[in-house]
Amino acid sequence: MDKVQRLRDVSDSDVAAWHEVVAASVAHDLPGEPAPTLDHVRGQLTTPGLRSRHLMWVATAEGAVTGVARLRLFEGPGRSHLGEFTLQVHPEHRRRGVGTDLLRTVARAARDEKRRSLVVEASSQTSGTAFLEASGFTCALSLSLLLLSVPEARGVEEIVGTEHSGYHLTRWLGVVPDDVAEAFAAAKSAMGDMPTGKLDYGTTTWDADRVRDMAEVVEKRGDTLLTVATLHGDTIAGFTELVIPVGDGTRAIQYDTAVVPAHRGQGLGLWVKAAMLEWLRAEWPAVLEIETDNAEDNAHMLAVNERLGFRPLRQTRQYQCDPRMIH
Repeated sequence: MDKVQRLRDVSDSDVAAWHEVVAASVAHDLPGEPAPTLDHVRGQLTTPGLRSRHLMWVATAEGAVTGVARLRLFEGPGRSHLGEFTLQVHPEHRRRGVGTDLLRTVARAARDEKRRSLVVEASSQTSGTAFLEASGFTCALSLSLLLLSVPEARGVEEIVGTEHSGYHLTRWLGVVPDDVAEAFAAAKSAMGDMPTGKLDYGTTTWDADRVRDMAEVVEKRGDTLLTVATLHGDTIAGFTELVIPVGDGTRAIQYDTAVVPAHRGQGLGLWVKAAMLEWLRAEWPAVLEIETDNAEDNAHMLAVNERLGFRPLRQTRQYQCDPRMIH
């Protein structure tokens, strides 16, 4: 009989056991895909996401960790109704009720925290989708996961060299510089019209402190955050962010890309993404791939990514459920 227990003080052995479950799950469910490194898992477990806290549980049997779950509880106006979780069961211990026990534990904690919406992501080619649907979750957003080979990206120099009258490129490593922090926060707020399907994901208000805090969370986890932006006078008209995970830094993860509505239709999104690729090639040659996801109805960003050479990797789905429906 597996026992589910709360993980409070994270030790090195806890990180190693958690990593073993995640790595085995990735190898089984997504053959050929790189698993998170030990250092990456440590950062996730020891540093909650921006403006949130997290609860963690492990399932054990005969001294071995058989499954893991982490619930992120968002705090502050606009998102205090929301919980987001991850759940993995070691392939050797599946179909024994471990996942169900962990899910019920997560849902009970979400109810105790007065959350009305639980959100989780699952790859459409794994058994996770059937498990979630059988548990009462509904698909709220379909995503296309894309992958780009950095050395094979198309037309980077030509795109970067294209003139955009009245605009110029800038970039920074880590925390946003003070002189553009307010402008960057305003540009981040432009993501409010990003397609989110039927997700009850709430609203986010960006200010200079929040964008600094976000970068500091990434830094504390040991990851590297790169940002390229285009300026129009004192306004940031568009930007793209990329994170190089700690450990095996061969695959970077695309964070946000956005163009402020008043500056759309001029190719700025393609411009900043190409400039990011140029920067990577020059200073981070170990980064060979970039992974990103797009809502399937976000035709413009899909076209930008296809122009650069991103190719489809797999489909993923965002599921949600009211935790009161899980018992």
